[in-house]
Parts: sequence; C-alpha cells; structure tokens
Amino acid sequence: MKQYQNTLYITTQGAYLSKDGECIAIHHDGNLKGKIPSHTLGGLVLFGRISCSPFLLGHCAEKGITISWLTENGRFLAAMNGPVTGNVLLRTEQYKQSNDLQRCASIAKSICIGKIYNSRVILQRTARSHPSPILKNACFSLGQSLIQLKNELPLDTIRGIEGKAAQIYFGVFQHLLHDKNSDFIFKSRSRRPPLDEVNCLLSFCYTLLTHDIRGALESVGLDPAVGYLHRLRPGRPALALDLIEEFRAYIADRLVCTLINRGQVKKNQFRKTESGAVIMREDLLKFILQEWQKRKQETIIHPFLNEKMPINLIFHTQARLLAATIRGDYDQYPPFTVR
Repeated sequence: MKQYQNTLYITTQGAYLSKDGECIAIHHDGNLKGKIPSHTLGGLVLFGRISCSPFLLGHCAEKGITISWLTENGRFLAAMNGPVTGNVLLRTEQYKQSNDLQRCASIAKSICIGKIYNSRVILQRTARSHPSPILKNACFSLGQSLIQLKNELPLDTIRGIEGKAAQIYFGVFQHLLHDKNSDFIFKSRSRRPPLDEVNCLLSFCYTLLTHDIRGALESVGLDPAVGYLHRLRPGRPALALDLIEEFRAYIADRLVCTLINRGQVKKNQFRKTESGAVIMREDLLKFILQEWQKRKQETIIHPFLNEKMPINLIFHTQARLLAATIRGDYDQYPPFTVR
C-alpha cells in the first residue's frame, strides 16, 4: 500500500525554494525559514510569486513530486510532473478506450453513480438533523437519478443525468448552511470568477482536490488529460475532473459547510474585486489550507476494499482501481461511495 504523503503549500509572497541534499529548503528575505525532507512530500502547491531553483525542479521531477502553480488567490495556472510513469500499455489502453463511446459510458456511469450517491448522502445527513421538505424532495430526485443510471445508457444521456443532478443538489445547497447571521448566501454555482463567498470557498477546495487527484493519477501511470465523463479539451485534465466528482460533496462541500456552520469563516475575510470576483484574504487562505490538510488525514473505511485508510490515500486507491478497470481486471469501475 502506498504510504501517506503530505502536500506542501507555500503562500508567502517572494519565497524561494531550493534543493538542499534530500530536503526542500524554504528561503524568504534572504533567510532560511525551514527544510522539509522531500521523501515525505507528494506535491507542492505554490501561490503567487514563489520561485524555485532549477535543481529543485529536477529533484521533484525525479522523485515524482507534482508541483502546481496557482495565482495568489488560488486560481490554477500550471503543473509540472516528472517523466511518465507506469506501463506504456496501460496508457495505450486508456487512449483506446477513450475513443470507444460504449466503454466511456460504462466508466462515466460509475463515476456519476458515486457523485450522485455521495451528494444524496450529504443532503440526507442534513435532513436528519434539520428536517426540511425541500431537502427531502431533493433526496428523492437524486434517488430517481440513481435508478436511471442502473440502465445501459449512451454517454450523452449519462452526462445529461449528471448535469440535472448537479442542478438539484446546488439548488438546495443553501439549506446545508446554518449560519444564524445569514452572512453566507448561496444562490447558484458561479465559477471563473466566483461571485460570492461560498462559491469562492468551493472553487478553492475544488482546485486543491484537482491537484491531489491529478498527482494520484500520474502516480499509477494514467494520463490525467484523457477522461471519459468530461469532454477532451487542450490543457484540461479531463480524467482528474472525472475522478474528483466522487469526492466533491463528501470532502470539499462538507468541509466548506462545516467551517461556515461552526463560525470559523467570517465574511470580512473576503474582498470583492472590481470585476465582481470574490477572493479570500491571506489569513483565510492559510486557514483553509490547514483545515484541508486535517481533512485529508481523517481515516475512513474504503467501501470497496474494506480497509481503513486516510482520505489522502483514498485518492490513490481510486486511481489504482480505475487503472485496474482500464486494464480489464474489473468489468466495471467501483466508485468511491460514503457508507
């Protein structure tokens, strides 16, 4: 089993990272701020004006440490991975199946089942503690979507079911927020840019999730750009976007709702730009990163393998199961579902 590895997030503007033996040295204003053994890291996420030495870039590539560059406010810019790993035959089969609409539909259906099932579980948990006919109806509608997915369906129909389910879920998302002061209002999903505080938090957590999933896919030898549910587009990590669907509600959405409901996030920790985009202030960004790391360290029982593991390893496990499915070890991809 792959060992748990951390992700190092650097937010201090003007920081400089270099290689020091088998460690990553962090410098700022000409002073050494610390060293992190590289063997404990699975990824680096750099926000804003952070620079790296060429030797460090080569070291990370050699060790399989994914580096992602984001803007200071958390918008994804680029990523660097080392040499392609894994069996070339696996990627060849991945590319072959991506051109087979029936095979695409099979994998996409499993992913959608995982996504809708987990979204429904999150709504059901809230409905138990805060009964609401609106949540009850939404859970029923999502259940109907799951029933539809039991049938053999063409890919476009599956995408349509997934899109409708997302509309139902986000249509009642405000009911997951119990903030008594009503500081946080969610009306609809907005991206690029997020137009309110809740969407800002969701988009940021989805970006972090994409980084982790992308690294997991690379580590098992899959190409994160060639997916099955999301349409292929240059520069788009389609397979990573496929796989995060199973984790959005349980990991990202749940974390955002918990922080808001506990009063750990305040409205004055955001600001609005001239374009109307809502962004986080630096103190909140650092806090969210800390909570994200804590969330990934929580342990759960994997529903398919029945093994206890931290959430961070669930990403890698699902990537392995997807690779095994593409190789033909499983007839159908077993998605991650919450018990």
